[in-house]
Amino acid sequence: MAYTTINKSSDYFNTKLYTGDGTTSNAITGVGFKPDWLWIKSRSNSYTGTIHDIVRGVTKSIVPSASSAESTNNRVGSFNSDGFTVSSDGGSGTNGNGATFVAWNWLAGGSQGSSNTDGSINTTYTSVNTTSGISISTYAGNTTSGATIGHGLGAVPKFIIVKNLGSAENWVVYHASLGATKFLNLNTDSASATQTGVWNDTAPTSSVISLGNYGSVNESPDNYVCYAFAEKTGYSKFGSYTGNGTGDGSFIYTGFKPAFVMVKNTSAQRNWTILDNKRDVFNACSIRLFPNSSEAEAGSVGSEAMADILSNGFKTKTNDANFNASGNNYIYMAFAEAPLVGSNNVPCTAR
Repeated sequence: MAYTTINKSSDYFNTKLYTGDGTTSNAITGVGFKPDWLWIKSRSNSYTGTIHDIVRGVTKSIVPSASSAESTNNRVGSFNSDGFTVSSDGGSGTNGNGATFVAWNWLAGGSQGSSNTDGSINTTYTSVNTTSGISISTYAGNTTSGATIGHGLGAVPKFIIVKNLGSAENWVVYHASLGATKFLNLNTDSASATQTGVWNDTAPTSSVISLGNYGSVNESPDNYVCYAFAEKTGYSKFGSYTGNGTGDGSFIYTGFKPAFVMVKNTSAQRNWTILDNKRDVFNACSIRLFPNSSEAEAGSVGSEAMADILSNGFKTKTNDANFNASGNNYIYMAFAEAPLVGSNNVPCTAR
């Protein structure tokens, strides 16, 4: 799908809160578009989260807090024009009766896409949105160091997530601030590690992502999914900062008011942490979720703030080591609140 200008970030990313009803067909509306990448996490209960996408098909689920292989279930029944449908058939993780949930939604190419042949491995399918900078691909591993896959973004991805679909392997994450010699695991609280077999010590380019022969990214005959993100002015930012261990922490400039922030301490064994503007409607964000865990939501309105969400970034407000330990390094991914960018590609002023 071809796009040119982002006028509203909510046309491409949106957070939706809902309550489960325990039925086989609970239609969630108000997303604003048909999601291509859907990440659901329970707020109130200790349920594992789930990730679904348009490329693998709506009934294919992978769990971001586990190394387990892809499963087929009815946790999500359909992607709809203004949201999605969840079901109790896949367990309580998306529609437990009375449980509260958050769903983060991204728009990619609007369809399953087609094979990308830019790399030495042809992707099975690639759904890409070059305007918002998101690419979803599936591919078959070949156990060859130095293999590449095309992503279709037309820009260098700053953040990449890969999951082995056929075997119990950890999720692996690339972040430009760490470089291609290091990786993180999305499903664990581990610090960053060095391993040539993941990204082959080779940074991604505007056309391809390099792979080693590590089982988490490239082993025959397993299939994989890859989520790749390029930075877009006024809409997304993938950066880093150093903690100072105080309640008057670092200010992180993004160029927009964030609607979603995910942070990881790369120096120490600490949780991934997600803040968003729907669960916490005040600028002082204290309600957080840990995507590497099945734990319910932590914090409450009025409790110690993790960060202040500002018109052009966020400022850490805690000495919690998940967010701001003294001398520790952190990476983050952030997406903007609407409104966003005008036709001149200049970010609008946030509310």
